[in-house]
Amino acid sequence: MSAGHDHGRGANERSMWIALGLTGTYMIAEAVGGWLTGSLALLSDAAHMFTDTLALAIALLAIRIGKRAADRQRTFGYGRIEILAAAFNAGMLFVVAGYIFYEAWQRFRLPPEVQSIPMLVIATLGLIVNLAAMRILSGGRSRSLNVKGAYLEVWSDMLGSLGVIVGAAAIHLTGWTWVDPVIAVLIAVWVLPRTYILLKASANVLLEGVPEGVEIDRIEASIRSDADARDVHDLHVWALGSGQVSLAAHVLLAPGAPVDAFLRRTEARLRSEHDVAHTTLQCEFEPCATADNCSLSANGHGHGHDGDPGDHRHA
Repeated sequence: MSAGHDHGRGANERSMWIALGLTGTYMIAEAVGGWLTGSLALLSDAAHMFTDTLALAIALLAIRIGKRAADRQRTFGYGRIEILAAAFNAGMLFVVAGYIFYEAWQRFRLPPEVQSIPMLVIATLGLIVNLAAMRILSGGRSRSLNVKGAYLEVWSDMLGSLGVIVGAAAIHLTGWTWVDPVIAVLIAVWVLPRTYILLKASANVLLEGVPEGVEIDRIEASIRSDADARDVHDLHVWALGSGQVSLAAHVLLAPGAPVDAFLRRTEARLRSEHDVAHTTLQCEFEPCATADNCSLSANGHGHGHDGDPGDHRHA
């Protein structure tokens, strides 16, 4: 793992500890305030803040576990823990949204009394806390799905706080208590598409799909652009975690091409042009006779032609 990547994780961890302190403290205050004022919108926001707090705690645990070195049982290390955490956080948001829909339906049928002024004060304080947490987490959201998941939850809470402020003002001016469950439902509806995007990105990593933003055709073209490369097949691109793109492929080389020099050039090109962190290439001097031979080779058994084994190396 590079020093830059370690520094990025350290910065993410510090930011998330601060955000955890802010959201955890205010979550308690907002939940009590929602119960005292009778506001579903405020309780909805408190529920989202609860998921924020839990999400941040899980994300911090994932970062801690992810620092563990690779061993004989986890040869790739524990970096994918953060992806599992991001998927879990997305699942929690779906559950919370379902609860808000149910509770809103009950309140449409029997609207309770809502104390608008305390609701407005608490929501305003919540907005300030959310804006502070968003500012703290903003630097790491582009580098880590884990941080992105936490940032999205805080961001949704910020919108929720704005909605609660608008609702409290409307109730105070008009007395329309039905505005409260409407605001709660709008918060849930606003969050769901972003939750789906996070869940989809997490699932793509877990299914070892091509990472978001990576174009496999361009990667193949980069490998083929080398003067010694004749063909590329069995190309696989996936990610172990956020920002950890890996690649494996078979490359047919020109007869007599210097393998070591080709590997060095290709590794440098893939790292600089496509940010590929881990490259494994099997170099061949004759094409695979059958698809089965290629598959066997890709599974680490190797193959050769006319007595010359394929050169299977890490770049």
